[in-house]
Amino acid sequence: MSVEEPSWEVDPDDDWGVAVIATVGRQVKLRREAVGMRAADFGMAVGYGEDLVYKIEGGKRIPRPEFLDKADEVLGAGGLLSAMKEDVAKVRYPKKVRDLAKMEAQAVEIGVYECNIVAGLLQTPEHARAAIEAAQPPYSQDDVERMVAARVARQSVFERDPAPALSFVLEEAPLRRPLGGTMVWRRQLERVLELGGLRNVTLQVMPTHCEVHSGLDGRIELLKFDDGRAVARSDGAFNGRAVSDLKQLRILELRYGTIRAQALPPQESLALIEQMLGET
Repeated sequence: MSVEEPSWEVDPDDDWGVAVIATVGRQVKLRREAVGMRAADFGMAVGYGEDLVYKIEGGKRIPRPEFLDKADEVLGAGGLLSAMKEDVAKVRYPKKVRDLAKMEAQAVEIGVYECNIVAGLLQTPEHARAAIEAAQPPYSQDDVERMVAARVARQSVFERDPAPALSFVLEEAPLRRPLGGTMVWRRQLERVLELGGLRNVTLQVMPTHCEVHSGLDGRIELLKFDDGRAVARSDGAFNGRAVSDLKQLRILELRYGTIRAQALPPQESLALIEQMLGET
């Protein structure tokens, strides 16, 4: 399972998620019993098996949004059950994904090296959708839309005041890949140029002809906070887990700093992206 892939099972270690799904299940059960409907009959009305109804009511299964809409209609809940979809959608993403978004929202410095795709914080919704839809085996359309929404929601970091300092290093090859078609690709390049031009953003491109490359172990993200704390994660170090130990942080900071030194300077990077746009 990828880090952003949603699940219909409740993570037992996610206390907030467990509480949300338990509350939703309890509300469904109370509403069902209040109208005198058996679980089997209710299941037939919403298109679910009796066993799955009991799992949802018992807080063991995360309900789909269409289930909550249908349940709201069948049980005459007046919008109460449908209104729970927003919190339920958040639970479907692993706790570490929600924690990452929360940390990004609090960080005063964010540094990202992305090797295979355009960094998620820079993606347009259309580009994000094309990238997610390319996965195999494919996600359902419902899953795709939720994953796109989660990715775009993280981009609120660009609207913060005071603004955090952000730096990005992107590989040239993914920037040249017309993912989603020419129009989606052009809009993505324009978005990268737009964000790269912000005063609090430093954007660099790692050219494909670079003979020495310290980013071959994969993606890196560094987060620093105003109280002096820092957290970092790399696909190719420490089993991909987030670290805050000073020795481990120094390793990832050194790696990220070296990558930045090897990449094109910011102005040359933006000029290269403008050149890509001109070639389309």
